[in-house]
Amino acid sequence: MDSIFHEKQEGSLCAQHCLNNLLQGEYFTPVDLSSIAHQLDEEERMRMAEGGMASEEYRTFLQQPSGNMDDSGFFSIQWFNLNSLLTGPELISDTYLALFLAQLQQEGYSIFVIRGNLPECEAEHILGIMRVQQCSDEQQVLRV
Repeated sequence: MDSIFHEKQEGSLCAQHCLNNLLQGEYFTPVDLSSIAHQLDEEERMRMAEGGMASEEYRTFLQQPSGNMDDSGFFSIQWFNLNSLLTGPELISDTYLALFLAQLQQEGYSIFVIRGNLPECEAEHILGIMRVQQCSDEQQVLRV
């Protein structure tokens, strides 16, 4: 499916690939996400300092690593598996989706649900007028 944006995994940039695949475009770079994480770290430090900079909680907080940067990464599932470790997007059928999510949960993965207005993308328009069918493990076909 050429009309579905799929960013292939590079290094340990799972969060970047997840967000860009979800938003269907190159919206975030590693520098962007690092900057956001540092801003969140600073805001958390300020909020913790409000309770007193001499408090045990504040000193413990300062000794912990950032909770906003994680090299382990996640991946996004919509109706397509957009795991950036795959060579391309994989179709997930309605009947298989619940089983797939249950399997991921059983294996200890976190599942995130995104709600709200997302940017429009070409794939969404195409999928609105055409149906995708799974023909084999390696092939997806658009049907009118």
